[in-house]
Amino acid sequence: MHFESSTFALPKALQQLLPQPAVPEEGMARRSFLKVAGAAGFALGVFPLSASAQQGGAPAEGLKPTQQPAAFVRIARDGTVTVTINRLDFGQGVQTGLPMLLAEELDADWSKVRSEHGNADPAYVDPAFGMHLTGGSNSIKNSWLQYRELGARTRAMLVAAAAAQWKVDAAKLRTDQGFVLGAGGRKLGYGELAEAAMQQPVPQKVALKDPKQFRLIGKPTGRLDARAKSSGQQGYGIDLRLPGMLTAVVARPPVFGAKLKSVDDTAAKAIKGVKAVLRVPVDRGGEGVAVLADGYWPAKQGRDALKLQWDTAAVEKADSGKLLASYRELAKKPGLVKYDADVSRLASAPHKISAEFSFPYLAHAPMEPLNCTVAFSGSAAELWMGTQMPGLDSTAAAGVLGLPPQAVKVHTQMAGGGFGRRAIPTSDYVVEACQVAKAARVAGLNAPVRTLWSREDDIKGGYYRPLHVHRAEIGFDDKGNILAWDHVIVGQSILKGSPFEDFMIKNGIDETMVEGMKGPYDVPMRLSVHHPQVNVPVLWWRSVGSTHTAYAMETLLDEVARATRQDPVAYRLKLMGDKHPRHQAALQLAVDKSGYGKRKLAPGRAWGVAVHESFDSVVAYVVEASVEKGQPRLHSVTAGVHCNLAVNPLSVEAQVQGAALMGLGTCLPGAAITLKDGVVEQGNFGDYKVPRITDMPRIAVHIVPSAEPPTGMGEPGLPPLAPAFANAIGRLTGKTPRALPFTMA
Repeated sequence: MHFESSTFALPKALQQLLPQPAVPEEGMARRSFLKVAGAAGFALGVFPLSASAQQGGAPAEGLKPTQQPAAFVRIARDGTVTVTINRLDFGQGVQTGLPMLLAEELDADWSKVRSEHGNADPAYVDPAFGMHLTGGSNSIKNSWLQYRELGARTRAMLVAAAAAQWKVDAAKLRTDQGFVLGAGGRKLGYGELAEAAMQQPVPQKVALKDPKQFRLIGKPTGRLDARAKSSGQQGYGIDLRLPGMLTAVVARPPVFGAKLKSVDDTAAKAIKGVKAVLRVPVDRGGEGVAVLADGYWPAKQGRDALKLQWDTAAVEKADSGKLLASYRELAKKPGLVKYDADVSRLASAPHKISAEFSFPYLAHAPMEPLNCTVAFSGSAAELWMGTQMPGLDSTAAAGVLGLPPQAVKVHTQMAGGGFGRRAIPTSDYVVEACQVAKAARVAGLNAPVRTLWSREDDIKGGYYRPLHVHRAEIGFDDKGNILAWDHVIVGQSILKGSPFEDFMIKNGIDETMVEGMKGPYDVPMRLSVHHPQVNVPVLWWRSVGSTHTAYAMETLLDEVARATRQDPVAYRLKLMGDKHPRHQAALQLAVDKSGYGKRKLAPGRAWGVAVHESFDSVVAYVVEASVEKGQPRLHSVTAGVHCNLAVNPLSVEAQVQGAALMGLGTCLPGAAITLKDGVVEQGNFGDYKVPRITDMPRIAVHIVPSAEPPTGMGEPGLPPLAPAFANAIGRLTGKTPRALPFTMA
């Protein structure tokens, strides 16, 4: 099997926390030209691949690997431009959005633009964070200038090549739709110039277009992967097939971290197609049994036939009911202080609200379950998976397989969703797949191994959005002026024990858990936090802390508005003052487009309003809802979005629609992960509720016009949906739900 070397880069803060492999004394030359000839085309520029480049040394021509076209642009002889993206596309549309940025400055013919995923090479790190990462709604935001400059550099090299061929001043040439144009009708296609352009120096500084000149950016643009996905031709990690490949499924402990007491694999080995049954280490120090077969079905049948006894004596057995009760008690006590406003006026306030909220564990439940294929030769390895953190995952794989990082090559695959589950600091599913591949090799099975999770494995596999309890005491006057707000949040830290702990936990407080609190409202708040430790693995989940903080903030403010007989929109605008124009613009746009306050609703229906900022973007919702036969129903959603410049309005619309539906899903009965004696009780969509097509409301998305650099949109559409829905219910029933999912008893 052929393996190619691969390198990766992590920020120095993270490198110190990971095992450090020996670095070879002899590196590659400082500049390595990459030439991809024939039908594949030519890569433009110079691409530093030396160890010094990984570690932040001086890159070729004074440019970092992230700034050089060679790793990002390939132009074929027929003019086809292939753009390599430095992120995982798992439905959010960066496989179109990032090429749009580059193609805009390149003046490419969009009909000839294609895209492909990058890997764990240093060129593909997030230019702002210095690590391989798809998350935090940062793809377009952090690569806005990067990809435009890559396009402009490529264009400059093509123009220079044409000028050299025609022996004219490059300043007298222009470009349009994949051609360099000169005087007298001269014209050369990018495909004709690509090889010569590759020999041109890479310019350090380039001039970028004025936004008024954009012909792609800001225009609704169909996705490059639309045809493949709509026709069933798009390949995902789960679809990968390699010659001689085996498929493994793993029997994991019913309680996180438990060990095996005994294994009877007689019946499993008798299943036709089963090649081996192997004990392997699994996440959190536990043990599991991998069944390897020549396909998924015999592997699953083999696992079902196993007779296993588990030793759970040494691990904590979390119980949702007991956890909720203990969290409620903790919430009555002050914790680590985030905000410390004076709340002494609470006791004498003429009006008070005392509220307790609960939010359950949530599974990510992407449509494509987790999977990772490993080809391990003993001295090198290749991995295929949809990963949000290929650099971190390749390091983890190297550690398990006993290889230097440069001997591990990651092939990033298109993924069918993720919502954070494919960005795990522990690299749990990747490490497990490598353990299986290593055990298979020891057993004499020298073949690629695809470790595949079933839907049940995925739902029961942990790394959930944490369980949270909020407790709030609010004092206010007749005009709705907040006199004091005392707030406590209880929930596990998602960052404790991770490589991110040192710089994202401040004064003992996980910053992701308090994001979204207070928001644009100038209120005197004392906010404190408790982080209990529980034997349930937790992780970020689409929009992270805002999944619960937005709900608490926006429903409580609505209750104050109702209690003081104020319009909820006017009340929010009053609290914002003049310091938050983006929030005001988004809210006003949603109000204007929905007909709020002007259009008469059908009997039994009510408006609900919420606005929230996350990941530097603001989304406001005005919804129309009813309660039918005791069950809430969402009929319509009007969104006002402020994400600065919308690179592709169609992608923004799709992201808001999807996020709103996912937010609605958190409201539906059954949208909760619960544990009993340490065992997760849900296992599939039959008992873990996700929204269906019949739950989908009408959604209209409106974007505030702006020419400012774009902000993130993968997550901000989720947080305000549930509180807007709840606020409509509160207006209909007089009682706002204080728990997600909704319980109307």
